[in-house]
Amino acid sequence: MKHLLSAADLTRAEAVHVLDTAAEMAATQSREIKKLPTLRGRTVVNLFFEDSTRTRISFETAAKRLSADVINFSAKGSSVSKGESLKDTALTLQAMGADAVVVRHQASGAPHLLARAGWLDAAVVNAGDGTHQHPTQALLDAFTLRRHLAGDPALGATSGVGADLDGLHVAIVGDVLHSRVARSNVALLTTLGAHVTLVAPPTLVPVGVETWPCEVSYDLDATLADGKPDAVMMLRVQRERMSSAGGGFFPSPLEYSRAYGLDARRLAVLPEHTIVMHPGPMNRGLEISAEAADSPRAVIVEQVANGVAVRMAVLYLLLTGQHDPQSARVPTTTTTHRTEEAHA
Repeated sequence: MKHLLSAADLTRAEAVHVLDTAAEMAATQSREIKKLPTLRGRTVVNLFFEDSTRTRISFETAAKRLSADVINFSAKGSSVSKGESLKDTALTLQAMGADAVVVRHQASGAPHLLARAGWLDAAVVNAGDGTHQHPTQALLDAFTLRRHLAGDPALGATSGVGADLDGLHVAIVGDVLHSRVARSNVALLTTLGAHVTLVAPPTLVPVGVETWPCEVSYDLDATLADGKPDAVMMLRVQRERMSSAGGGFFPSPLEYSRAYGLDARRLAVLPEHTIVMHPGPMNRGLEISAEAADSPRAVIVEQVANGVAVRMAVLYLLLTGQHDPQSARVPTTTTTHRTEEAHA
């Protein structure tokens, strides 16, 4: 695996390997000195053609924590705004010696084109392409689920190292139609053994969803009461994509919130161990209420923190070539700390 383009590309063993590596990366981040020398001398380019805050900063932080040199590229204010093609941008990055390119693009398939067109020798990481895929978001969601729910009979907090998500039930609720997060999570969570239920109004369910490895429900209350999910993942209502599509997908925000929003009443129905997730940014009062977003069940801020560890793991595995689950693991905290001292 030279690139990470889709969550569907990962086998169960590979996904667990990434999550285990992320757990070791997370352990190093509790130290006073968080920086590791692992990718010293490597160059990571964040190539973002679409607005982003969490993902871009998360990748930048991850690369810097591994001591890589980071170049942030934004389409706004660059030659792209003058009409430069994706190919010419890629050739420029190749000439500058990029070792990894993290790309977010509004067009589905753009990262795959970069990876396979022969313009770049660098590893390509998909940071979100259109409504297609966002594999590192699915990985950080799986990492969060595993830490809270996997490997403990009482479904309490646990590191979950070495475990998959076998037997867990995850409800993904909201704007599935426009969500690359939903597509990535369905692929990865089912690969890891979880049972996934998509919940959305019929107008926000993609054509062909019956071929996905999951169930589909149009009734949130029934799913929460009868399905008793271990995690409820609320999706952002992507109004910017709805506007560009030139039509309405539900009668009003109030009606959507009443039928598909997670509020205090629905929160009270959930089993005690159930956690609440959201990829962010949140539309408070639309898909999720303030009470739900700020409740002790919510792990939304933790998802952001876990994203740094997961992206550290992805960059480390791609750039050091340790993709095989049977290969040598990332150096332990003690070993890495000694290596840092040796380079000091």
